Amino acid sequence: MVKDKRGEPLPGAGVYVSGYKIATVSNNDGTYTLPLKLGNYDILVQLIGYKALNKNVVIADKAVKLDLTLEESITQLAEVTIKPDPNREHYIAMFKGYFIGTTPNAEQCKLINPNVLIIDYDKEEHKLTVKTTQFLIIENKALGYRIKYLLNNFEYDSKTRIVYYEGFPYYEDLKGSARRKKIWEQKRITSYLGSPQHFFRSIYHHRATEEGFIINKLVTVSNPDKPSDSMINANIKRLTKVQNGLTRTLTFTLGDSLSYWIKKKNLPSGISILSRAPVTQDTLVHVKNQSIKSFNFTDQLYVVYTKEREDPSYANRIGLSIARPLDMPDYQISTITLQVVPVYFYENGSIYNPRSMIYSGYWGWEKIADSVPMDYLPPANLEGK
Repeated sequence: MVKDKRGEPLPGAGVYVSGYKIATVSNNDGTYTLPLKLGNYDILVQLIGYKALNKNVVIADKAVKLDLTLEESITQLAEVTIKPDPNREHYIAMFKGYFIGTTPNAEQCKLINPNVLIIDYDKEEHKLTVKTTQFLIIENKALGYRIKYLLNNFEYDSKTRIVYYEGFPYYEDLKGSARRKKIWEQKRITSYLGSPQHFFRSIYHHRATEEGFIINKLVTVSNPDKPSDSMINANIKRLTKVQNGLTRTLTFTLGDSLSYWIKKKNLPSGISILSRAPVTQDTLVHVKNQSIKSFNFTDQLYVVYTKEREDPSYANRIGLSIARPLDMPDYQISTITLQVVPVYFYENGSIYNPRSMIYSGYWGWEKIADSVPMDYLPPANLEGK
């Protein structure tokens, strides 16, 4: 049931399943029903005059009763002076690039209500933070979706170049002609194939190889060209004292100069080596229970999708592409770095804790503009072709 704080039923509330196209409306008595398979879901509720609400629910072997209590949204009007932020448009453009994306599909997306964004930029930390208490509305005319996104948090750290966002999207189909719908369907297929959603769905069913994925590892080893930190620091300290404290002529041996040791200090401590030996799904994936599987690994996963080539607009962007062997065609390549272990995932390809991984490469480039609902299914047998 959907009700208010007094326990009174609330009819007409929109009840959505985050990441899906599943939704319903509460009846006159406030009740609602959602048909869900086994899994972990976030339920979203929206009703005019009340604050948007999200609740997590796990469906196991029986029906679950989930009451949703909404809190009234009271706007207090007061005489305040609002100072316009001259940088707001710049920060909104940054947000759109890192949240919606910079892919060809992103160029056909429109953020309908940027006015609801609460933006903060920390100049000392060089970190952009964006929040909102209302649904963001994104029209994706490339894939034919209207996305309602309840954004909990968005962060972009320009020092680490890591983008993180968490929230709850709901997908609706846009209206269009039969011809337009056919174009949308083809673009949805392209967006899904090779995506993280496709990858996790395929390894759940032990079909990654058949569906075009090669899983290798990037192994980090010590850089043989970089001496120990203690040696580097000792030599920099010695040579700095020489330069600052002595005026007599000194003779240095080859390589025994301040610039030489500074260059050594700036070398990376480790270098990545690609192991071409395939990582088997038997060793990578483990069964948690009847609806959840997990994986864990050391170093980085190097995931190659062989059934699509890189988009030219990706290849031309500096700093995004992942290094590849000279004999490898321009397949889509992504890497996965673990933050929290193990990673739990479901049959539909959804991740229990999205913050448990960092994507680089092709998956790091594609954002909301290239996403499809979690209940999206490509045409039968397409994944294996």
